[in-house]
Amino acid sequence: MARIEIRNLRKDFGSFNAVKSSSFVIEDGEFFMLLGPSGCGKTTTLRMIAGLELPTSGEILIDGEEVSQRPASQRDIAFVFQMFALYPHMNVRRNIAYPLVSQGLPNAQVTAKVAEVARILGIEDILNRPVGGLSGGDRQRVALGRAIVRDPKAFLMDEPLGALDAEFRERMAEELRALHDRMGATTVYVTHDQLEAMQMGDKIVVMNHGVVEQFGVPQDIYDWPASLFVADFIGSPPMNVLRFDGAVSPGDGAVTLGDARFDIPALREGANGTLGLGVRPEHIRLDDAAPYRGVVEAVEYLGTTQIVTLDTPHGEIKARTPSDQPVQAGARTGIALDPRRLSLFDTATGRALRSAGNERVLAHG
Repeated sequence: MARIEIRNLRKDFGSFNAVKSSSFVIEDGEFFMLLGPSGCGKTTTLRMIAGLELPTSGEILIDGEEVSQRPASQRDIAFVFQMFALYPHMNVRRNIAYPLVSQGLPNAQVTAKVAEVARILGIEDILNRPVGGLSGGDRQRVALGRAIVRDPKAFLMDEPLGALDAEFRERMAEELRALHDRMGATTVYVTHDQLEAMQMGDKIVVMNHGVVEQFGVPQDIYDWPASLFVADFIGSPPMNVLRFDGAVSPGDGAVTLGDARFDIPALREGANGTLGLGVRPEHIRLDDAAPYRGVVEAVEYLGTTQIVTLDTPHGEIKARTPSDQPVQAGARTGIALDPRRLSLFDTATGRALRSAGNERVLAHG
């Protein structure tokens, strides 16, 4: 398997800058997610790692060897596409065997390797079937089989589950992660689905407009977003941001919104102007004794929890509360925030201010 290092990677298409000086490390054996909206540069980054696109500048190191100007055929990497890219005139067995046959391996070795891959993927019973009549899930398993059959240094996957319906997608996500854990393979996976990334990834790079917004483990990215974009993109519902005008200084451990004072993790840097106080929905508690007030606009029942939408003097927010807590639309209620889990953003730059809560995460990311 392989350790992949990206250093100041940039890709221009004429005057359009698709990827802007990206840097991150994919450790050997990680399941690594490239996450972001359409057009953010994640697929272009993946294609540069694969050698399908050559970077305008920057370096790509695979196991310490610089490969940024080498073609895909010299990188020993397997690529799995969203649309499967199977050979329709071949059955399942011949599709999986094709990479080995094209390398001229002996028939006995090819047969043994195909049987091993079929067992891993649970498709022994369809080896002799034509690929045209297979379900979407089975077609994706065949595409995976063709990728893993030759033991490449790394697997690169470009939204491989995007063409599947919701039921197959969830099942295949579990199977892909289980397959990765069995093989210990270095896997780089592109997706626009933040739930998929959080469910499957060991590490995540969040990209937007060609820029790496944040890099780290899923929990750190969720708990301590490095930017307003990450705060809004990760989470369902996303992080709430209460906007207010004011100034903060290094060492401050509280901010004031109207008549309410909110304790926050001690700041390591200051800012002034329009600021944003960020809080996840599950870190909001409805408490009539709390001085900060809001009006309930809507209540969405979700079984064990409910999402309560509140209108406040500093913007609309959503709280995730127990479903057995009585809440009525139109009611005025106090709003308490968990002081240990608050983030502060400078809205002029869009970046999170460094604090005692997020300092480790921002230093890593």
